[in-house]
Amino acid sequence: MSDRRLVRVATTGARVLVGGAVAAAVVVGAVAGIAAPWPSLVAEPVRVEVTPAPSDTVLACDGPVFALGRTAESAGALSVAAPQTTVSGPDSTEAETSTLSGATTDGSGDATVFRAQPADRTAAPYAAAGSATAASPDLIGFSASACRPPLAESWLVAGASTTGANDLVVLGNPGDVAATVQLSVYGAQGVVTPASGTGIVVPAGGQRVIPLAGLLLGEESPVVRVVATGAPVRASLQASLTRVLLPGGSDQAAPLAQASTSLVIPGIQVVTGSGGDAGTVLRLLAPGTTASATVTITAVGSGTPAEDPRTLELPAGTPTSLDLSNLTPGAYTVSIAATQPVVGGAWSTTGFGEGADFAWYSPAPTFAASGLVAVAPGSGATLVVAADADGEPAAVTLTPQAGGDPVTVSVPAGGSAAVPVDAGVYELSPDRPVTAAVSYSAPGALAGYPLWPADAAAGAITVLP
Repeated sequence: MSDRRLVRVATTGARVLVGGAVAAAVVVGAVAGIAAPWPSLVAEPVRVEVTPAPSDTVLACDGPVFALGRTAESAGALSVAAPQTTVSGPDSTEAETSTLSGATTDGSGDATVFRAQPADRTAAPYAAAGSATAASPDLIGFSASACRPPLAESWLVAGASTTGANDLVVLGNPGDVAATVQLSVYGAQGVVTPASGTGIVVPAGGQRVIPLAGLLLGEESPVVRVVATGAPVRASLQASLTRVLLPGGSDQAAPLAQASTSLVIPGIQVVTGSGGDAGTVLRLLAPGTTASATVTITAVGSGTPAEDPRTLELPAGTPTSLDLSNLTPGAYTVSIAATQPVVGGAWSTTGFGEGADFAWYSPAPTFAASGLVAVAPGSGATLVVAADADGEPAAVTLTPQAGGDPVTVSVPAGGSAAVPVDAGVYELSPDRPVTAAVSYSAPGALAGYPLWPADAAAGAITVLP
């Protein structure tokens, strides 16, 4: 072999050895680099904590009691059967008043709206309520209701569309933009969304009144779901009844904000005992899925149930009624514990003859802190407070805002207590969460409405840019 060839072979071998060594070093370095801890860079995100400015306190009232089709020439025309008298306050809070118009052409059907602006980044405390007494040959009865903030969703558990009933769904929009409302009705055949309940436009500052019979005719126990888009609305159901040409009462039923597994209806007045027609009835609906509901009834002023709890099976989407006419006449609080979210309401009447009146009672939300409440004018008014059965007895102080001595009432755990009250605005201060309602009972006059706490003050939120 020549010297040149030997040099070439040696050079090639050296290159191979060097390349292998370099490759091995790269592999070892990569493995070591992967195994070794890498430097880390941690950047804390920018966090800005801000408290939103509170909005205006807006309370929309139900307005007057309407009569539908009083003349044969205008069977669909609305007229006012009784104007509504309101109380509001406190006087230390300045509130602007406006009206919801459009229910009647002459403006007599306008409803009042109270609007209080916040001060020092704090929502203005304000409360209002109203009542009306109808005394006409075709419509009688006492109605009372609280003025409430508008809602995006409401449930109306009240009324009927059978013969003799002349019930109305009343929608009001106190906002600055129009609202589009859809009405769904749950009945014996399930839920329906009629064409007359779809795409209802309620203009800003306006009202729309929809006959319940035009949504679902011949239904004994309807439940109406109200869903608003564009702007929230104030929804209520005005119920009136005629029995063989004799007026049998009227009322303005309050809405529920949402379905829940726990409902409390304080201050139901049972006037007529058992025998004949049902004088007091509880209506329940499980809108989503089948549910089981346990109903506990306690006399106001007691912490012991008036009877053994009753358990009902509630089919999905179909209202169920429970007759409570076996109860001794008096005031009661009804509690419902369900396995699935439900809505409910109770109906009671003073009788079935001439001069009778009736009332619809709605569940009350929880009062967890002090707040203002309003008592509408009316005879036999009491404020009923109920305490949770799983908690301790509650002490509730009621302070009149117009002046006067505060009153403190003790509420037994799982029971309720009543305090006679006059028309006006009060501060309700509980030492633990309670539910409350105003209840009226007088000869030929029955009414009641739940008390809603004011919206909680706007808390701080964290913004991550």
